[in-house]
Amino acid sequence: MKTIGIIGGMSWKSSLEYYILMNELIQKKLGGFHSCKSIMYSVDFSEIEELQQNGEWNKIAERMIRIGKHLQDAGADLLIIASNTIHKVAEEIEYHISIPFLHIVDATGEEISKIGLRKVGLLGTRFTMEENFYRGRLLEKYGITTIIPSSCEREMLQHIIFNELIHGITNEISKRKLKRMVEQLMMQGAEGVILGCTELPLLIDKKESTNLLFNTTELHGKAAIEFVLKEESLT
Repeated sequence: MKTIGIIGGMSWKSSLEYYILMNELIQKKLGGFHSCKSIMYSVDFSEIEELQQNGEWNKIAERMIRIGKHLQDAGADLLIIASNTIHKVAEEIEYHISIPFLHIVDATGEEISKIGLRKVGLLGTRFTMEENFYRGRLLEKYGITTIIPSSCEREMLQHIIFNELIHGITNEISKRKLKRMVEQLMMQGAEGVILGCTELPLLIDKKESTNLLFNTTELHGKAAIEFVLKEESLT
């Protein structure tokens, strides 16, 4: 079986969800005592968060490239980043490694395209919602347009992610706020909503929603497993 290299710790709770999901998928597909072959490099998110807030994305890119090379040298056959926001520097990372890189937007965009949707809502960190690295890739590569919440709602969501979810705090008030954002995006014409932050599924379960939600953690993890199993069958 091929080995998945994971850059995690952003946050460690969502990285844990990746680890559980990928092992469950391998167990379900292969049975027996099989588990997912993976190597995770878990960063200290405090250091990354400070660089984000200071806009020092060049330093984040340098660090992620270094970690990606470590995982490659350790035997990873595929690299993934267990974070939507850090994909802002994904192109730099992919350029500097020689193993395949699985982009979270591609895993998400392919699933949305498969269903045939063309307009979706996007929820995530302020960086993910406001900058072009995520929305631009969806539009240019998959023809999918995105709708984002209002400015005050984006700030509210940023607060929920960084002051609650990353610290493992979930409460009904924030859950209701998130559900209301989803409903408003649907009213504005979205055909579904991307949970474009790996922490958001900790607060809202797509199984409990009457709206179509795209859990990027789940889609990314599934795509990684499909990749390594496909590669295995070809060898």
